[in-house]
Amino acid sequence: MTAPLGIDVHAHFFPERFIRAIEEGGAPSGGSVDRGSPVGPAIVVKAARTPPLEARYYDLPRRVASMNRQGVAVQALSLTAPMVYWAQGELGPRLAREWNDGASAAHTAYPDRFVVCATLPMQDTAQALAELDRAAKLPGVRAVYMGTNVNGRNLSDPAFFPVFERCQALGLPVGLHPFNVNGPERLKDFYLTNLLGNPYDTGIAVAHLIFGGVLDRLPKLQVILPHAGGTFPLVVGCTFVGVPDNGMAQSQTKPTAIITIRFINPVARHCKPQPSLARRFKLNERQTSNEFPKKSLCALTEVVFNFGPALRDTNRD
Repeated sequence: MTAPLGIDVHAHFFPERFIRAIEEGGAPSGGSVDRGSPVGPAIVVKAARTPPLEARYYDLPRRVASMNRQGVAVQALSLTAPMVYWAQGELGPRLAREWNDGASAAHTAYPDRFVVCATLPMQDTAQALAELDRAAKLPGVRAVYMGTNVNGRNLSDPAFFPVFERCQALGLPVGLHPFNVNGPERLKDFYLTNLLGNPYDTGIAVAHLIFGGVLDRLPKLQVILPHAGGTFPLVVGCTFVGVPDNGMAQSQTKPTAIITIRFINPVARHCKPQPSLARRFKLNERQTSNEFPKKSLCALTEVVFNFGPALRDTNRD
């Protein structure tokens, strides 16, 4: 068998210790775990729930076997919805610690197969900074991962700037994932929350990072965007003209002067970057977007903003 070559930077992971922490302490914040499905546990937060989490989300030997079949050498593990932003008081930091420690343990068990994108309790800046400083020292941590908004607050909110500033100082890229997307009532049918809401919310997030002046103030901050950068690359020409001309942008620099963009090829063979975007931005054949363990939906590509070699920096351990 040919040795796997792909690097999957969109690989969701739910360590059992994280799930147990929600079972033990989630109720006051509206969180619980439903273990009634034979497929696996579902995380419930108020009216929302995850699908049943099948074993590859937390069973490392099964996960590695699946990676081998898919041709993936390394996964950058990340948390997705429900994140930890719903958790009140000390539960938010606890859930972040449990996830980060569980993901770091996966790296320790398979150091050549997993690296870690740490999660933070972004609803509390002081707690997020404390966990960032702690998690940055854990084996395998190569990046930070967060939602495209935090309980409806955009990433240009000044409260989040110290976290981005610390990430730049630590040399940790920031990976984003759509979360709590805009306009959910209009998107609730036909799985449009995922199919349309996700790329829309990614576009909103990157626009706030650019035009809110975050990337001007932090020129070395590395930001990883999922799903081909969402809508932003499709309307990037309009943003060059419209936002600076209306005088509302805090950024003094056009996005092209701030950002180096390259696409990451998808694992899903039926998903190809749009030709116009493929011509405009460079392609990297080794880095992939699989949204593990999904295979029935097209995860499209990843867009990496100012992305360097940090995810494969073995000198960090």
